Amino acid sequence: MTQSLVIMGVSGCGKSSLGVAVSNAIARPLIEGDDFHSSANTAKMTSGTPLTDEDRQAWLAELGQQLHARVQGAVLTCSALKLDYRNRLRAASPGLRFAFLNISPDQALLRVAAREGEHLFPASLVDSQFAALQSPTGEPGVLTLDASLPLPELTARVIRWLDAELSPVLRSTPA
Repeated sequence: MTQSLVIMGVSGCGKSSLGVAVSNAIARPLIEGDDFHSSANTAKMTSGTPLTDEDRQAWLAELGQQLHARVQGAVLTCSALKLDYRNRLRAASPGLRFAFLNISPDQALLRVAAREGEHLFPASLVDSQFAALQSPTGEPGVLTLDASLPLPELTARVIRWLDAELSPVLRSTPA
């Protein structure tokens, strides 16, 4: 079973920060999802145009390949806004877990606006992310977190959850 994790949520929720912290804590490579957007997708986002499902198809396929190639597991940062997107990633990496950073639209807007010019994603697109979001809360293998918690607390909660999620599997695996 793969021990991979997707840190997911809308822009500004803290995916990259938590991804780095968890990746370091569990000694798994970090896959920064934004690094795999096509130049066309990057240009669209930079100009303030939301991506469509079609725009995301090749990106999700590449992220699935990245996860599949890391048989020892990885930590992926990816918005994974829709159930279909999450299911595509699950198909590429059986046993995949998701940590959903839940944040209010107002807080996300403040965070994205604060990094304007440092990140490809402008504040004008925050509303489109919430419009597309299909909450994963309640899906199997998903931990929902309050994105306003301090990073060390978020990291600790993810680690405890992964331990609890994976321990029964590891104990039942023959040595």
